[in-house]
Amino acid sequence: MKVSSIASPGRVLFNIQRFYAGAGAADVEAIKRAREARPFLHSDVTICKVNPKKLLKKPGPGDTLKFGQFFSDHMFEVDWSAANGWSKPSINPIHLLDLHPGSKCLHYAIELFEGMKAYRGVDGKIRLFRPEKNMERMRRSAFRSALPVSPISTTLPNEDKKLKIIIKTSSCLQMCCQLNAFQDFSAKELLEIIKDLVSLDRDWVPKMDASLYIRPTMIGTDKALGVGMAHEAKLFVVTGPVGIYFPGAVTLLADSDYVRAFRGGVGCYKMGCNYAPSIMVSTMAMSRGCHQVLWLYGPEEKITEVGTMNIMLFWKNEKGEEELVTPPVDDGLILPGVTRDSLLSLARSWNEFKVSERYVTMKEIRNAVKEKKMYEMFGVGTACVVSPVGKILYKNKDLGDYEELPIPTDTHKPNLMQRLFQTITGIQFGKIEKPEWTPIVC
Repeated sequence: MKVSSIASPGRVLFNIQRFYAGAGAADVEAIKRAREARPFLHSDVTICKVNPKKLLKKPGPGDTLKFGQFFSDHMFEVDWSAANGWSKPSINPIHLLDLHPGSKCLHYAIELFEGMKAYRGVDGKIRLFRPEKNMERMRRSAFRSALPVSPISTTLPNEDKKLKIIIKTSSCLQMCCQLNAFQDFSAKELLEIIKDLVSLDRDWVPKMDASLYIRPTMIGTDKALGVGMAHEAKLFVVTGPVGIYFPGAVTLLADSDYVRAFRGGVGCYKMGCNYAPSIMVSTMAMSRGCHQVLWLYGPEEKITEVGTMNIMLFWKNEKGEEELVTPPVDDGLILPGVTRDSLLSLARSWNEFKVSERYVTMKEIRNAVKEKKMYEMFGVGTACVVSPVGKILYKNKDLGDYEELPIPTDTHKPNLMQRLFQTITGIQFGKIEKPEWTPIVC
């Protein structure tokens, strides 16, 4: 297999080889030291508790828990460098980061993050929800960002499995992977540290119908301009209480002039560079009375995601079958959401209707709406759980104008979205037992 025959991975490999071709004696010594360094461990963590007089004010019972506006008292952090490997991990009072203005994350978006939650159950116990899925996805994003993780031990989507195969079969590239971007961290160790962080700030975990949002993040912190892999990085985790993301049915703007992701890109990874370009389009959508964007792709106008969420629809398909459909995650366009995967698993376990992972086009959606075969459409994700769609404002290029497509999500009976919502939140809050999905923190 020739590297040149693989567009996106080939470009990554070219950059790796070019970078290491000029490595000097100092860089070789750095490689040796990095190889000898070990990943940070849960048992290594030091905890510095905040001064009781400096505890942050918690939101009261009447306060609205707007997403991302409140932060808990403590944070986790650990630094990494190619020269010395991982530093000693620590949990400290939340504080501002000390970053040089030349840090790579500020210029080249060498950054990734995750989103997960802790829930206070009906029994008073605090649970996480399938956190190992977030850790797996974080490792994949770190690999694609050339941040410290091992590609050999990382589960990659189909789009980048080609790159993993090439690395395995190239002794030169395996040596390169031992420096910098490919020194490993343990998902299991990080998860145990996150549990400690949540336990320490357990008083910040809200009662029912709200949760504690957990944001693991990794950034490249080199104090040097120039596009290239990070020689220094910081991994940190902050938390904060959140409430309902979208309180009611949303209206979506569907305009194929704009795309969220593309083949060979990074749409299937949770990286900051995916989100900044979407903000202007979201602002444009709001100016037209819409809440979010229904992202389309290709001349067929395939639906991909909605805002920052996965999308699902429930309808009667062309064969007359009741079907729950969501776009597939095997071609690199779609973020493999944990909520998406969980709802698909629940729906399949009921075995009451067809469940499919395939692309649906705007033409199909338009026809289904006109023929009254569209029952429900909803976004799904960690932040919102489920978000009903009430209307699509579609830029129909054949008509040369915008067209309103009403979606009867809220009024359809029996309501599948509500059933999925009640089931998954029942599991998250301990009303429904599914211990393999909900490890208890404390």
